[in-house]
Amino acid sequence: MAHQRKLGRPTDQRIAMLRNLTTSFLENGRIETTTTRAKEVKKLAEKMITLGKRNTLHTRRQALSFITKESVVAKLFGEIAPKYAERNGGYTRIIKIGPRRGDAAEMSILELV
Repeated sequence: MAHQRKLGRPTDQRIAMLRNLTTSFLENGRIETTTTRAKEVKKLAEKMITLGKRNTLHTRRQALSFITKESVVAKLFGEIAPKYAERNGGYTRIIKIGPRRGDAAEMSILELV
């Protein structure tokens, strides 16, 4: 990967958070989170969908090494990736929804196109 944002966390916690956010995003098709986290999850989710489009045993194992639930990998390869077979990237969108009430962090909705 190129440059990653640090998100104010140690490396192991940051990777775990991004894996969980990516898994939740692919499971539900939409998540609400801060804008910087959404930008990071977008990169990872688009890579996972691209793996799903190739649909080989190797790419399935690569996805399983990052996504934390087998059912989400099955959904990725069975439903999500075939939907984007004719599309070259741009599978997700970020919609900004304004500041969070508690700490005024910029919030966004990340969803599948």
